[in-house]
Amino acid sequence: MNATNLHTQPPAARAEPGDRFLDRQRQPLALALLVSAQFLVMLDTSIVNVALPSIQSELGFSSAAVTWVVNAYVLSFAGLLLLSGRASDLFGRRRLFTSGAGLFTLGTLLAALATGPAMLIGGRVVQGVGAAALSPAAMSLLLATFPAGKRARAMGAWGAASTLGGATGVVSGGLLAGSVGWRSVFLVTVPVSVAAVAFARRVLAPDTTTAGRSLDWVGAALATGAVITFVHGAVDAGDHAWTSPRVLGLLAAAVVLAVTFVVVERKVSDPLVPLEVFGSAMARRGVLLAVLGGSTRGSTFVLVALYFQQALAMSPQQAGIAMVPTSLAGFAVSLGVLPRALKTFGPLRTLVFGLVLLAGGQLWLAYSPEDVTYVLAVLPGLLLVATGVALSFTPTTMVMASAVPASHTGLASGLASASMQVGGALGTAAFIIIGASGSRQATGVLDGSGFTAAFTAAAVVALATAVLGWRATTSRAKGEL
Repeated sequence: MNATNLHTQPPAARAEPGDRFLDRQRQPLALALLVSAQFLVMLDTSIVNVALPSIQSELGFSSAAVTWVVNAYVLSFAGLLLLSGRASDLFGRRRLFTSGAGLFTLGTLLAALATGPAMLIGGRVVQGVGAAALSPAAMSLLLATFPAGKRARAMGAWGAASTLGGATGVVSGGLLAGSVGWRSVFLVTVPVSVAAVAFARRVLAPDTTTAGRSLDWVGAALATGAVITFVHGAVDAGDHAWTSPRVLGLLAAAVVLAVTFVVVERKVSDPLVPLEVFGSAMARRGVLLAVLGGSTRGSTFVLVALYFQQALAMSPQQAGIAMVPTSLAGFAVSLGVLPRALKTFGPLRTLVFGLVLLAGGQLWLAYSPEDVTYVLAVLPGLLLVATGVALSFTPTTMVMASAVPASHTGLASGLASASMQVGGALGTAAFIIIGASGSRQATGVLDGSGFTAAFTAAAVVALATAVLGWRATTSRAKGEL
């Protein structure tokens, strides 16, 4: 395969032993099921946020404890992505997909029926565990189910579901919590997760046998602990100084767990993460692209939400409406532009272009005049951000998948997702702190100067990540990867 083909072919273009391509009649049903699962996972990352005040009032949460309604889901989801991705390769992708959907349903019902804080947080943990199984298994199934000619369009639908899920959560969460009550925020997802359980066996290809394989439980515990403590430390850095004993202790514990994990993986016969996977320079760069790209993508919409309410003095309802064009643009780009870009340029170059557009949008928001209208000062930046996120999010996982054997696509998906979650938590904390230090007021609320500093820092990271990706494309063209 020549250098041009390396860039234009989607990952894993050849049929591999693990691929189970479906007939044409079942492929649309499988695609609908898989992207619905991803929509569900992304929906639940944002739909609860607007309902937090109602939950706090009815169940008696303290101001500090109510944040765990969100953090319990985020930490269990991020911490178990790597384990679940590997488990899907070992024990069957369809089996893990079905189990994840079942757990998600159980957690949702526990949360919706909660009579106190402990039951609600417990339900959110179970939801996070289910989502961690569902997302990498669905991505792995998508990559293994669709042949090269249809993979780009399938990945475009996946990206559209991710974008639409997160955006729908923001809008529908407020509407449901205000009109029906906060319990409806959870119950609305039940039909989708139940349908995933009911139709998975009929629609998805059967699992291949994996006799004689076992899961590295020690490695799993260490990896999960490292991710959870790191994300927890990054989240806490938003409320405490980076130099506080609490944050430093969590980050130090994460480093110790990560080092111990590498030592253990070198010794076990069937490791959770075969370290030879990282013998590929593209795999190593893929992890770095996922962490850095996740940090600038994941933080941007948090910064935008704060920008609307703190700098532009919008109400929460106005801020939600102001985000609608972003959601529509991301959805349209994912369905219409992303598949063509993947076919023409390949995942890596598409990712680079997306990051450059993302940086352009961030810089627009950082330096737009404050005395002009939303349409002129804010909307162009938001549309650039939405386009950049849509063109760089899904290709990140595709880059990882292209760097590992087809038998490890679940691991690649889990590794990419976990890396992006870690990056998102780290970036959000770091850029908000940068914004707070750049603000003229010492209240912890960002002003115009603070948002300029925060968005600029995020743009610098986006451009640096784009440079890293571009260097990877040139190295691949020279045959160095």
